[in-house]
Amino acid sequence: MPNRSFVIGVGMTKFEKPGRREGWDYPDIGREAATNALLDAGVPYDCVQHAFLAYCYGDSTSGQRALYEVGLTGIPMVNVNNNCATGSTALYLANQYVHAGIADCVLALGFEKMERGSLRDHWADRTAPTGRHIEAMAARRGLTEAPTAAQIFGNAGREYMERHGVSRETIAKIAVKNHRHSVNNPYSQFRDEYSLEEILASAPVYDPLTKLQCCPTSDGGAAVVVASESFVQNHGLRRQAVEIVGQALTTDTEELFDGSDASLVGYHMTAAAARAAYEQSGLGPEDVQVIELHDCFSTNELVTYDALGLCQPGRAGALVEEGAVDYGGKWVVNPSGGLISKGHPLGATGLAQCAELTWQLRGTAAARQVEGATAALQHNIGVGGAAVVTIYRTAEDL
Repeated sequence: MPNRSFVIGVGMTKFEKPGRREGWDYPDIGREAATNALLDAGVPYDCVQHAFLAYCYGDSTSGQRALYEVGLTGIPMVNVNNNCATGSTALYLANQYVHAGIADCVLALGFEKMERGSLRDHWADRTAPTGRHIEAMAARRGLTEAPTAAQIFGNAGREYMERHGVSRETIAKIAVKNHRHSVNNPYSQFRDEYSLEEILASAPVYDPLTKLQCCPTSDGGAAVVVASESFVQNHGLRRQAVEIVGQALTTDTEELFDGSDASLVGYHMTAAAARAAYEQSGLGPEDVQVIELHDCFSTNELVTYDALGLCQPGRAGALVEEGAVDYGGKWVVNPSGGLISKGHPLGATGLAQCAELTWQLRGTAAARQVEGATAALQHNIGVGGAAVVTIYRTAEDL
């Protein structure tokens, strides 16, 4: 039987447009995020026994360089890179260490200092990790000059529209929702509300996606402190602790190349991770009230509703139109503003999702608070690939 594990501290920086904060380098970002998490936990850095350091863009051991800003205590540190699921992969490893009894207090820190504009390959002299994905997409839908990520996720939306009759307007309403939520999030890169007409009229990127339906690149960081039950009890942290009751990390299977556009963006990985997390926790989608999911594009949020089992296959559009995924509905999805509006510094995203859900379950999310939240679900995915689904619950029985 694995040991119980708890989130006892979370912290993040404001997510910013790359380069907007002059002189804000990745060690500064890491220090700010880690310090905020430790202050939130109320424990000194000396209590941390292991650290997992998440980033995609940077040289080897950048994680150590960032965390050395907090202290040099000789603890084991491991750098993690798992595409857009990098932050939640670090959280997964921290959770596994506590579950296995290897450590009682583990820090997961994610940060990113990014370039402006769309993501691009940085190593042109070798095979691209997602090369097979792009080849399969091109064979099915062709290849244009649009950003590759927008094409692969946009095609998943096209497929859903073709199969299930969902309109562009319905997909755009997801972005309307998430931009509106970000107005109440002081950590969000963008805090502007837009009408449906403004979303649809923004610059076209790749049909059906417009600019306001696509996440931006971002500078920023987030951190989470994970601890064992004994650590929580010995340090008197019961009131702030949030339990991780289910978590799974999955990678692709042969279904990746089954001819579906949704499969290429990780539908099957997400579905498998969700099933495993539900089984571990004993909870289902009907038991959670608040969800942070990977809306790198509005089309991916739509497809993910199906993959997480929030609806029967093909019914995701109905969830949007019925208001089931907004305040007053069955779930509140992306109260933080999601990646679309909050921003997407790859290494930090999964840990920022955890921070938002921890605040929600503590009841400290201020104007974003989901009333009566006792259980939460997190989804973070990286094409190429990795998917992490985590389920949290208030820790009332400690």
